[in-house]
Amino acid sequence: MQQRIDVTKVSPAALQAASALQGYVDKSALDPRLRELIKIRASQINGCAYCLAMHTREARKIGETDERMHLLDAWREAPIFNERERAALAWTEAITLVAQDHVPDEVYDEVRKQFSEKEIIDLTAAAVAINMWNRLAISLRATPQVESRKAAA
Repeated sequence: MQQRIDVTKVSPAALQAASALQGYVDKSALDPRLRELIKIRASQINGCAYCLAMHTREARKIGETDERMHLLDAWREAPIFNERERAALAWTEAITLVAQDHVPDEVYDEVRKQFSEKEIIDLTAAAVAINMWNRLAISLRATPQVESRKAAA
């Protein structure tokens, strides 16, 4: 698959606007590992290879385990996620899939038990930001940066 448009060259202003929201999220008090889990989960749902490659790499750098990342797609069944992470992941999924069910009250009720109002705004901004990046990368066919491995003979 070939990249369609390089946004960095064609419209640096659009990239700067997107980066401003990401900058807000990056400066938030949310745990960096939780921020990466949010990015990975939304990118799984959206099927964004570019963002999945980037954020799994970033998550490993800050101490996230491969096991947790492998189980992220099945977080409801995996006992290795705590209640706070579960609430954040449910919130992320509801925002990512907003066209299906809007954001159900029960998802809000759970996130409200685990996070302050300010943290909910920060979680929401994190989910909105990664969904924005996913849509940019997918629509413009950004090429994921992956390590190539030779298949075993």
